Amino acid sequence: MGAQWKQKHREAAANAKGKIFTKLAKEIAVAAKSGADPSMNATLRMAMEAARKQSMPRDTIDRAVKKGAGLLDGPVNYETVTYEGFGPHRVPVIVECLTDNRNRTSANIRQLFNKKGQLAAAGAISWDFTRLGLVEAKGPAGADPDEAALESGADDLEPGEDGGTSFYTKPADLDAVSKALGERGWTVEKVMLVWKANNPLSLGDADRGEVETFLAAMDEDDDVQNIFVGLG
Repeated sequence: MGAQWKQKHREAAANAKGKIFTKLAKEIAVAAKSGADPSMNATLRMAMEAARKQSMPRDTIDRAVKKGAGLLDGPVNYETVTYEGFGPHRVPVIVECLTDNRNRTSANIRQLFNKKGQLAAAGAISWDFTRLGLVEAKGPAGADPDEAALESGADDLEPGEDGGTSFYTKPADLDAVSKALGERGWTVEKVMLVWKANNPLSLGDADRGEVETFLAAMDEDDDVQNIFVGLG
């Protein structure tokens, strides 16, 4: 949980799926500003692949690409804004947003932090996190994750969800490692940049539940893309 917080059963409900599509479309549009050809734009390619993994319709993906590239509805004005702070029990939290109105987003995030936590200055939290690439993948029968990490160029790995493996890389190596794993028969399920906590906290069930509630409320904001938390 030190890498990226995930709301439990978030993908099960239809309204949650709609929110996921909205956030993925934003990521695609922003990536497409640097070029609409995914073969020449690794960031766009990864964003499109993430959308396909969530079963986003092809026409929705294509529309987001065209919008980002300025071929539809005018230019995209989203910008990335990162906020740092503490949740309940002083759990460190990093929130990544994509917004077309920084003032609105700042006000909303501040209000969310103030309910059960505290917004902090830039750098007050991230100094104890490391910026890494993350590839979540499942191997073919009998595959050795350690061998796959070595052969693909990943720097580290740990058990992932549902029998998968989380491979960590340097940010610049993310696309290459993802491709290398795919070439070795691994099914890549997620590729993204993350903030991984260096010293995640341990909490009891009751306190952890309070943190989960705080994070779920944060995730409901439409401008929030990713939440990273220092919780083991």
